Amino acid sequence: MEIRPIRTEDDYESALNEIEVYFDHEPEPGTFEADRFDILAALIGAYEQRHWPIGAPDAVGAIKEIMALKHYTQADLATLLGSRSRASEILNRRRGLTMEQARLLHACWQVPAESLLIG
Repeated sequence: MEIRPIRTEDDYESALNEIEVYFDHEPEPGTFEADRFDILAALIGAYEQRHWPIGAPDAVGAIKEIMALKHYTQADLATLLGSRSRASEILNRRRGLTMEQARLLHACWQVPAESLLIG
């Protein structure tokens, strides 16, 4: 199959079938097969982004994701923010983050700043 733009769901399914071959036998870098894989992956990624975009999580979602990834607890958040009740209010969406809290979360826990600025 020649590589062409993915415009329809059928094109998408066809591209997925084409790239699936490379999952079992990873091509050597610099080969025709490796180039083909990279192009198919880029086309598939662009199609998926256009049709099924995944937005950034809101502030609470981002905090909870970092907490899960790094095995932090609500008590850890309370220590960082200086108050158990404040941590609870934020996680339960009863209170928004202040800029200082967002700065702390970004600096200390590496929560993406752009996520902290979303709701």
